[in-house]
Amino acid sequence: MIRVLLADDEPMLRAATGLLLSQAPDIEVAAEAADGAEAIDAVRRLHIDVALVDIRMPKVDGLAAVEEITRIAPAVRVIMLTTFDEEDYVTRALRAGAAGFLLKDTEPAQILHAVRAAAAGDAVLSPGVARQVIDRSLAAPGVRATQATERLVALSPREREVLVWIGHGLANADIGTRLGLSAGTVKVHVSRILTKLACANRVQAAILAHEAGLLEDGDEPPQPQ
Repeated sequence: MIRVLLADDEPMLRAATGLLLSQAPDIEVAAEAADGAEAIDAVRRLHIDVALVDIRMPKVDGLAAVEEITRIAPAVRVIMLTTFDEEDYVTRALRAGAAGFLLKDTEPAQILHAVRAAAAGDAVLSPGVARQVIDRSLAAPGVRATQATERLVALSPREREVLVWIGHGLANADIGTRLGLSAGTVKVHVSRILTKLACANRVQAAILAHEAGLLEDGDEPPQPQ
């Protein structure tokens, strides 16, 4: 069972999301929180696999919460609930270790997919949501671009190919299809990429790819020959 924490100051949203998740046979709503402080306390007390955390909450907001949660329980996968007008918030959350983002009007099936993907170790990086968030909230001028490029030197040519597809939001199976590899082989490459780049998750690796200029705006990388 995937044990989920719901943290949002809107009771109706918590109730609706909780009802959706509870209908899935492999997901359990382990706790709810009305602010960041309650979310942090729940993570300390309970075994949580995935935390859905609103960014704007009273007392302790979601940004402070994700920073503390990733510090005290790095195994917990945090998905932020956000809107596209919160660019500064998104940047901070990404760098704090958030595993991905959901819009508050996300389709129910996509919410279930996101929770399962996060629990499996994948980032919630759909081309229409998380990639757009990254593109709009991060820039790659100057020092950050240079530093990102220098870090990517450690990657092999194949790992760079995999990193490009990570940046475009593909899951392991889809990357394997593109590159003619098994999902298991892609998983090994992803693990090595994260280790070499000292990234906590796929989202942070995607940021590096973006900052280093591996992704052309609006374009997908070419098909392998």
